Amino acid sequence: MNPLSESSFSHLSASVHRDVAPLVKPSRLRSWLLYEDESILVFNKPGWLVCHPSKNGPWSSLVGAVRESFQLDQVYLVGRLDRETSGLILLAKNKTAGRLWQKSLEQKKVKRSYWAILTGELSEQTRVKGYLGKDPDSPVFVKQRVIGNTNKSKYAESEFFPLFAKNGYTLCSVVTKTGRKHQIRVHAQSMGFPLVGEKLYGLNEQYYLEFCRDGWREEWLAELGMKRQALHARTFGFVEDGPSFVAPLPSDFLSFLNDRLDAESNCEEEFAEKSRIWTEAQFLGE
Repeated sequence: MNPLSESSFSHLSASVHRDVAPLVKPSRLRSWLLYEDESILVFNKPGWLVCHPSKNGPWSSLVGAVRESFQLDQVYLVGRLDRETSGLILLAKNKTAGRLWQKSLEQKKVKRSYWAILTGELSEQTRVKGYLGKDPDSPVFVKQRVIGNTNKSKYAESEFFPLFAKNGYTLCSVVTKTGRKHQIRVHAQSMGFPLVGEKLYGLNEQYYLEFCRDGWREEWLAELGMKRQALHARTFGFVEDGPSFVAPLPSDFLSFLNDRLDAESNCEEEFAEKSRIWTEAQFLGE
């Protein structure tokens, strides 16, 4: 990697990417739809698409594409995912439904769980808790790190449960007790098990800096393992007395499990029940 001066990137934020993602095609959008009724839409978002509208037009974001495709004047995003995080996203078609789901999320009646692939073999369930805040040593404005309790830091807590570990990697089920910016990614790095594909919270943030400047480079794949962080929002919904949804794994995630961890072709089915039992215990135990 080419060394870059920090001054060259002093104004970078997560929204600055030279590699402009492709526009959403209406047919592809419909293929991501997992559920629809009169009040909500549930999608399995790919790991290259931003949630919020961008300057590149309505078809450059999930919210914009949904408005156009479903002819809705407004949609209400319940929670959000980082651009490179795939998985479950719920959008309400009206304000009443949006408020119901958002309030339920805030009251922890609605919860989300994730699957992540970590670099390194995690041998046991691990809880990470403490305070997160801006990383003062990084030229990336949005970068967070584990810090002390200050008037600007925020408490964060995550639980990692290994489902399968082999060949120097671990598939984990993850639940968060709080919802902080980049929380799982920061906590994984702080444990010494950064996410596969992680450019910002991985082995070297220079990947992120160069990615912002020049876009993706194929030669990085050998070290990073994936083109994006291996984080997938697996479940989202009511813990009790309400709908809940599961998002199948995307092809890049599955391919890594098959190729690098030597997981069986039906591994998703195999790990799903183990993850479900553990996740439900975590949710009901809070």
